[in-house]
Amino acid sequence: MRTLVLWLPDWPVAAGLRAGGLPGHIPAAVFHANRVVACNGGARDHGVRRGMRRRDAQSRCPDLQLLDATPDRDAVAFEEVLGVLEELRPGVAPLRPGLVALRSPGRFYGGDEEACAVLLEAVVGLGVRDVRLGVADDLFTAEQAARVAGVQEARIIPEGGTADFLRPLPVDVIDTVSYGAGGGSETVSLLQRLGLMTLGDLAGVPAAGVLARFGQQAAWIHRVLTGGGESAGLPMRSVPPELSVEVGFEPPLSDAEAICFSSRRTCEEFVTRLAHHQLVCTDVRIEVEAESSGSSYGGELASTRRWLHPRWFGATDLVDRLHWQLVGSLRAGSIGSPVTRVRLVPEAVVSDAVHADGLWGGTDARVERGVARVQGLLGPEAVVAPVLQGGRTPAERQAMVPWGTRPTGLRPRELPWPGSIPAPYPSRVLPEPVPAGVMDSGGRPVVIGSRGSVSSDPSRFRPHAGEGWLPVTAWAGPWPVDDCWWEPGSRKVARFQLVSADGRAWLVTCDGDRWVTEAAYD
Repeated sequence: MRTLVLWLPDWPVAAGLRAGGLPGHIPAAVFHANRVVACNGGARDHGVRRGMRRRDAQSRCPDLQLLDATPDRDAVAFEEVLGVLEELRPGVAPLRPGLVALRSPGRFYGGDEEACAVLLEAVVGLGVRDVRLGVADDLFTAEQAARVAGVQEARIIPEGGTADFLRPLPVDVIDTVSYGAGGGSETVSLLQRLGLMTLGDLAGVPAAGVLARFGQQAAWIHRVLTGGGESAGLPMRSVPPELSVEVGFEPPLSDAEAICFSSRRTCEEFVTRLAHHQLVCTDVRIEVEAESSGSSYGGELASTRRWLHPRWFGATDLVDRLHWQLVGSLRAGSIGSPVTRVRLVPEAVVSDAVHADGLWGGTDARVERGVARVQGLLGPEAVVAPVLQGGRTPAERQAMVPWGTRPTGLRPRELPWPGSIPAPYPSRVLPEPVPAGVMDSGGRPVVIGSRGSVSSDPSRFRPHAGEGWLPVTAWAGPWPVDDCWWEPGSRKVARFQLVSADGRAWLVTCDGDRWVTEAAYD
């Protein structure tokens, strides 16, 4: 069977814009470690390229929309595309977010052109405009055909035409391959240094020496060029099982307690079905349907809410969430008629091994239920937990995320972060810095010179206005930081660690002639 590849160019950018509700035509780029990892056509028209530093990209395109690299966001957004394709042709092989291969359903639709037209219409119907398809005898050739196709077009390589299509292509295409052995950039560099500029030049090299001289990746591409076999098998994924469950009520019920009691068996079935597939649910959507006005048959969606769990949902947890949702909806008046149906839809499932109980247990179940109830009444953002990320100041190093959610878009901690304080780090960061004072032995305020030098050794200090002056028994610093030194009004500060006679340690900051306390070492 022939292979079909569907390619969505610049998918990380498209997924980021869709997640933010932004139009897809504006110039945008995805950044990781302050470098461009993906950009769309609007950004490329202004000279933005992959690998470019953030500052250089913004100088070329001041209106550039900046997006953080979030692989989870890209994969979740691509699942919608995969779901549409699986409805038309079960057995897809995702190569990466934005690129998917499948066996061409040309025999079913009457030909490869007709099959491409059906798939193209389905994906464009999701709001994705830049869609390109390629069909060929093997995976590598089909991907290259998709890459040379136009927007919303398909490039179909006739049977037996693989070599004629591939030979004129430059060897740089080896670096774009999304599967197979690694080392693509090194292979391309070696081939070009030897004067092999096209895939046709590579095909002229004897097969016996390709593997030893150029590596495994060039060897299997050589086999494709010379008709020696398939470039790579399709790693087909199985169609995901139907995990949603629902329960209907006849006659409809109006009491929350009765609805929860009648839904208990369904919640147990939900958990059991997941356990059969060795999965647990960490994010569930509960939908409640009520009688539609003027009709006692069927129902309309009256209440829907997503619930998160720091570990995973059991049957009791699901019944509790359903009860809280019903009580809140009844009080708010969103459910004004008897309930006809309750549906549980898993939004996120993971392997049960990920959330296996530790040797000494985990968070108390009562705490988890209490936090979940507060979130049910006030919203997911009502309870947050601190997580560490990269940054110079203690406040920058912490990020608040809703309880039970996985943090995304955090600054990498492994970067050097010049000007940051060394370990150990303060255990208590003040919500807002408070005014402080630092004096030397002569009673004069300690100041920092233009080159970061200290006017005199700290002798006593006052951590905040509500406390008296404390003698300094040990101190470390300064750690100077120039924030945005290239811009007017830049801020230059220096941080110190001070230890008082009672054993307490504080992190204080000198900002010009003003001292503030940022954190404490409890």
